[in-house]
Amino acid sequence: MRICFVCLGNICRSPTAEGVMRKLARDAGKQAEIEVDSAGTGNWHVGELPDPRTRAAAAKRGYDLTHRARQFTAGDFARFDLVVAMDRDNLARLRALARGEAASKLRLLRSFDLEAEAEAEVPDPYSGGSEGFEHVLDLCERACKGLLAYALRGT
Repeated sequence: MRICFVCLGNICRSPTAEGVMRKLARDAGKQAEIEVDSAGTGNWHVGELPDPRTRAAAAKRGYDLTHRARQFTAGDFARFDLVVAMDRDNLARLRALARGEAASKLRLLRSFDLEAEAEAEVPDPYSGGSEGFEHVLDLCERACKGLLAYALRGT
């Protein structure tokens, strides 16, 4: 299964989810069956590493985030089986870009978190302090465990 995580700038939430999912797949011995990537709906940070606060929080938990930001394109729908948005705004942007059956590939990340309410989002930590980045990691870890179970049923 090929999965792309999407947020606004691709420097905080989506690379965090990508790193978490990559490690979960590797730990499960499924890195060959589960391919992950991330992107942003905006182009402001294209080519940049994840935010230093994102990388610092992730490193404390053993995640190595080396992804370079890129912008999601309509062509990405053909490359991925599942496109996972971090929030409803980015989900709406992706829906506007999707054509035909591509819209069926769209999900919110927290829809895979059994503890989350319907339509729950991963909040953007960019304008806050370090605790926001830790919270994003908590949410991504819970949701990605559910996503891994979902992906393993489909592979």
